Amino acid sequence: MLVLSRQKDESIMIGDDVKITIVDVRGDKVRLGITAPREIPVHRIEIYEAIQREKREKEKEKEKEKEKEEQAQEQSEKKPQKQPEGETQVQPEDEAELKPKKKPKKVAKKQAKKEPQEQPEKLPQH
Repeated sequence: MLVLSRQKDESIMIGDDVKITIVDVRGDKVRLGITAPREIPVHRIEIYEAIQREKREKEKEKEKEKEKEEQAQEQSEKKPQKQPEGETQVQPEDEAELKPKKKPKKVAKKQAKKEPQEQPEKLPQH
């Protein structure tokens, strides 16, 4: 840790962008002024630690959700999906058996209508 002594209205530069100025000294308290670009977050340590704690908690929650999703996916891959009672899962090779069979055409009746029926021979009368 670098330790520097500064008087009121004196400053410290951190890099090219961050300037820390001693604004006031009252007893054991020092007021600082910080000039930094907006993209550089500046927080008191207790606020910074709270933010970091929240980030870690969110990451843990995301990891737990991801693990649950992976477990659910693994279980669904291992176990076949349950069918409602009374229903069975149709395999592709069984589909042909389930299709309604076509009734054979009634060819004999149609031909019978087209062809005149043979009349019984008449016997000669005496």
